[in-house]
Amino acid sequence: MSFAKAYFGTAIPFLIIDAVWIGLFVGGYYRETVGHLLLETPNFVPAGLFYLAYAAGIVFLAVQPAIAAQKLKTALINGGVLGAIAYGTFTLTNYSVLQGWTIELVVSDILWGTFLTGLSAGCGYLFARN
Repeated sequence: MSFAKAYFGTAIPFLIIDAVWIGLFVGGYYRETVGHLLLETPNFVPAGLFYLAYAAGIVFLAVQPAIAAQKLKTALINGGVLGAIAYGTFTLTNYSVLQGWTIELVVSDILWGTFLTGLSAGCGYLFARN
């Protein structure tokens, strides 16, 4: 398995799906609930660094073990667990220290991270093994 193939097979779906989610579904809710915390224009350098590093983490922790096991289910489960932990860390920390961070944001972030990371790991697995 080529790490690069698994990486791009994971990162591209992750970026596209997350952009649609933020742009069409939750961006407005974030502005409505915690808009006072948001920059007028996002700082794309740290955002880009996150996406680059997180996709590598998905490949290392979910896609590669799935390829070794030859099981899509491993990618989906490992990716989902990673997503729940990573997104949970972000949103639960925010909920504990930021005024106005809502339980709805907590729940939606954790569910979204679980779904998106699991799905992206599955895509990376399917792309890398072919």
